[in-house]
Amino acid sequence: MSAATTSAGTRRFSFVGVTTTKSAIMQVFPAWARHLGLDNVVMAGHDLPLHAEPERYRQLVEAIKAGPSELGGLVTTHKIDLFGACRDMFDFIDPYAELCGEVSCLSKRDGLFRAHAKDPISSGRSLDEFIAKGYWAATGAEALLFGAGGSNLAISLHLMTARPPEDRPRRIVVVNRSSARLASMRAMHERLGAGVKVDYVHNANLRDNDQLLSQVPPGSLVVNGTGMGKDAPGSPLTDEGMFPERGLVWELNYRGELGFLHQAERQKLERRLVVEDGWRYFVHGWACVVEEVFDLEMTAQVVSGLSDIALAQRGQDVTNPENDK
Repeated sequence: MSAATTSAGTRRFSFVGVTTTKSAIMQVFPAWARHLGLDNVVMAGHDLPLHAEPERYRQLVEAIKAGPSELGGLVTTHKIDLFGACRDMFDFIDPYAELCGEVSCLSKRDGLFRAHAKDPISSGRSLDEFIAKGYWAATGAEALLFGAGGSNLAISLHLMTARPPEDRPRRIVVVNRSSARLASMRAMHERLGAGVKVDYVHNANLRDNDQLLSQVPPGSLVVNGTGMGKDAPGSPLTDEGMFPERGLVWELNYRGELGFLHQAERQKLERRLVVEDGWRYFVHGWACVVEEVFDLEMTAQVVSGLSDIALAQRGQDVTNPENDK
C-alpha cells in the first residue's frame, strides 16, 4: 500500500486502486483542488493487488474511517471486493451500492461513514449531455450495449430508471463473451424490476455482433463497454458493421487505439451519427465523487471548468485501469 505523505493540518482524499501513481488524476486533482477552493487537501494513493485479502481492505477502510484528517475517497478496480470485505463497517449504504454490491465512493457526513456506488450517476450525467429529454419517447429507439461489466451495468440502470417509463429505450440488448457476467447483470435487473425489456446475448463472434447491430432501429444507442480498443486490441464489431441511421454511438474509452470509435467516425456523415468518446465519462466519474466527499454542487458550469483543467492531461500515455475512473 502506498500513500501520499502529509503534513500537520493537511486533509487527505484517498484513491484506492492498483497502480495509482500512473493515473492522470494524480496530476489533475491538485489543480482541481485549487480551482474548487479545497484548501490543504491532498490526494493519497493506496495501491492494493487485485483481489487482495479481505483483511487488507478492512485495514485500509478502518484507517480512512477513523482518521480525523481522512475525508473519504474513490475506489476503482476493488469496488466489489472492498464492499464485500467491509460492508459491516459502513454506517450508511446507498441504494445503488446495495443493488450492485459494490462501492466506488467513501464519504463522511453528519458523523456517518458512508458507501456509495456512483457509476450509475456519472454514466447518467454523461448520457444526459448528448441524449435530450424525451428522446426515447420520440424515437422508439433501443440500446445495444457491448460488454456486461460495471460501466454497462451502470448505463443500463440509468436507462431503466432515470427517466419516466414512457421515455426509456424500447429494448436494451446486452452482448457479452462471459455468460456469468450476463447472469449477474440479469439478476440485478430482475431485483430492480424496472419493466424495460432486456435481451442478454452470450456471444464472442464479431460478425454476429454486426448482425445484432443491423437489427436495432434508427436512432438507437450503441455502446462499447468491452475494453476492446484500450485494454485489448480491436473492436466488438468488424469494419463491415453498419451503425443505425441517426444512431448515438458511445465509445467508453478515450485513449488507446479506439477501433470502435474510428469505425463510427468513418460512418458519421453517411449515417448521420452522434459519436462520443469517454472523456466526459472520466470527468464525471471523478466529479461525482468529489461532489459527494466535499459536499459540493457539480453544476454544468463547474464540470466544464474541471474538464478544461483536466484536458491538459489527456495526451499522456496512461494505460492502467485507474485511468478510466
